[in-house]
Amino acid sequence: MSSFIRFSDLCASGQAQGRRVFIRADLNVPQDDSGRITEDTRIRASVPAIRMALEAGAAVMVTSHLGRPTEGAFKPEDSLAPVAARLGQLLDRPVRLVADWIDGDFSVAPGEVVVLENCRLNVGEKKNTPELAKKLGALCDIFVHDAFGTAHRAEGTTYGIAETAPVACAGPLLAAEMDAIARALANPKRPLVAIVAGSKVSTKLTILQSLAKNVDNLIVGGGIANTFMLAAGLKIGKSLAEPDLVGDARAVIEAMQARGAAVPIPTDVVTAKTFAADAPATVKKATEVADDDLILDIGPDTAALLAAQLGSAGTIVWNGPVGVFEFDAFAGGTEAIARAIASSAAFSIAGGGDTLAAIAKYGIEKDVDYISTGGGAFLEVLEGKTLPAFEVLARRARG
Repeated sequence: MSSFIRFSDLCASGQAQGRRVFIRADLNVPQDDSGRITEDTRIRASVPAIRMALEAGAAVMVTSHLGRPTEGAFKPEDSLAPVAARLGQLLDRPVRLVADWIDGDFSVAPGEVVVLENCRLNVGEKKNTPELAKKLGALCDIFVHDAFGTAHRAEGTTYGIAETAPVACAGPLLAAEMDAIARALANPKRPLVAIVAGSKVSTKLTILQSLAKNVDNLIVGGGIANTFMLAAGLKIGKSLAEPDLVGDARAVIEAMQARGAAVPIPTDVVTAKTFAADAPATVKKATEVADDDLILDIGPDTAALLAAQLGSAGTIVWNGPVGVFEFDAFAGGTEAIARAIASSAAFSIAGGGDTLAAIAKYGIEKDVDYISTGGGAFLEVLEGKTLPAFEVLARRARG
């Protein structure tokens, strides 16, 4: 990130004093049917940039998307009002919510912070129209991108404003994300172990292929593991899998083997006859899965083996639970992985929504070295892609 302007440097040198600072945060948090926030990791992660701006004497504007609203059509459930309230609690100060802000018909004083209503309500946000980008840039003196979760999208408040604002820089969260990813992937301490889990190989095939060139152990879980089990010649009953991608899975296994690395295939699994929280769970050897079985978790022997690998790792990258951890009967594998990461001396970085939920469930937040708030962006970095946000920030830093 040396080619980027860091907001922390601007604040330290006094360049944010009295300035209008526009922070693009990622405040897209889950809510229940009544609008109550159920998990606030992303809001808490946004606080350091806001505090930094306030302490530097800036007039602070913060915005984010929330959900998938229709541009130009406000509905109460799209509002950032619950987010603004929670942010006020965390900052211990009033946080005003501003609607219809795009033309700048509002004021914000130095030392004050306001939340600008859901940015995806603005017409042209997703397509990053030049008209919107120009208006966004005119709102501020300094644009701070601190939303790693949106860094892979070239939208108005993530890309257009970075082109039109007088100064465009990376916030502390964004900088920390990239520093952590560089430490984990660019120059990792070995052995480097990656855990990639999810329902489908197809959604993470390029990640698997990219990691296969670099990691020492590639642990697969969930439906992805089932496809890899098929590739290893095992039967998986009626478990979720993608038989048409068995060849691709086998190619990943072979690429790893050619480097002296490995994709550990489960030796035992936890099965059920139906996909339900109260379905009876049965531990079976991987070679004994019946035609009517659903594999919903790795078994205890496999979990112990993987835990041992994680215990001796130098670097761990974690994306995805290895079983249906939402059902307690099928959560053993994910919990074993989580506990092993927590107790490992390795540098660990974890990302993805389900991964964050597992970390929260087992209370290991303080034992993971870096928790990424990015979902799709985290995955694209694992693929080795250059994200739009970093391209434009690097370009602006060069002048």
